[in-house]
Amino acid sequence: MRKFVLSAAASALALGIAAPAFAQDGPLPEEGNFSGPRAGIILGYDRMQPGNVPNSDIDNRNSADGLTYGGDIGYDIDTGRAVFGVEGEVTGSTAKVTNRAAANALGYGRVKAGRDLYAGVRAGIKLAPQSLLYAKAGYTNQRLDLVAGAGDGTETGNHYNLDGYRVGAGFEQSLGRKAYAKVEYRYSNYGRARLEFPNGANTDNFGVDTDRHQVVAGVGVRF
Repeated sequence: MRKFVLSAAASALALGIAAPAFAQDGPLPEEGNFSGPRAGIILGYDRMQPGNVPNSDIDNRNSADGLTYGGDIGYDIDTGRAVFGVEGEVTGSTAKVTNRAAANALGYGRVKAGRDLYAGVRAGIKLAPQSLLYAKAGYTNQRLDLVAGAGDGTETGNHYNLDGYRVGAGFEQSLGRKAYAKVEYRYSNYGRARLEFPNGANTDNFGVDTDRHQVVAGVGVRF
């Protein structure tokens, strides 16, 4: 776990150093600096663990840590004091269940994190003309790829598809007329899952309770 935290911190620092290269010269506008479409990249720490809902069909105490990475797009409206927007993300993660004795780690067997999709809204208050404090919420769909149980780590082709919600909070700083950097914490909870097979068949949805904690940094550009 410690090495992933250190890797995430180092990556976030590198993003922060590189971000000013995107900035545009010239004075910053006093209002409307957070308006319009945007796109960026994100990188940070990722942890998945079982939740505490008693009626979950899956209950296990193990967890998986890794590095999350990917990109996001969004559109914001700056009213002068408040900012409202919509956004979407596509990310991956290095988090996985290692081949320890407890094959039921995380409750899903030996799995590794696949792609994660997110769509939601955010709203924030400007602490200064170029500084934004915001909260976010939306829908998230996580894929967990199932690997062979014989210890060779090969893919089975089977995967779990998890549905849930995400909430979070963050801070965004404009670096120029177009560029920005941000850092945020996000909590996701997945309450439904299904096992999907390579031929396209899948099981019925069943109840789960899987938590996900992420701390990420990002840089991007407004258009």
